[in-house]
Amino acid sequence: MFDINEFLISSFQIRTTSIFEGLMILCFGASWPFALWKTYSTKDVKGKSVRFLVLILIGYLFGIIHKILYNTDIVIWLYFINFAMIGTDLTLTLIYKMRFQKK
Repeated sequence: MFDINEFLISSFQIRTTSIFEGLMILCFGASWPFALWKTYSTKDVKGKSVRFLVLILIGYLFGIIHKILYNTDIVIWLYFINFAMIGTDLTLTLIYKMRFQKK
């Protein structure tokens, strides 16, 4: 009989619970490319909170640490992708805020 859990673990080194975690991370990360593009193209960071971006970045860092220490599987790449997008958005936000303050 076909066992989906065994297939996922052996083929992708992913546990069934990680599927739901991965879907959660995908949903959280789905809006970041749009936010990043908007920041880059408009260079308008009014209303963007650096504290908020840093807090989310720290949350993803803790998720990565947990994955490394306790539950390493393919979902860790979703954490890295989201971390990179948020880090890029934070960097652009800081650059554009500094430019705006100089004017």
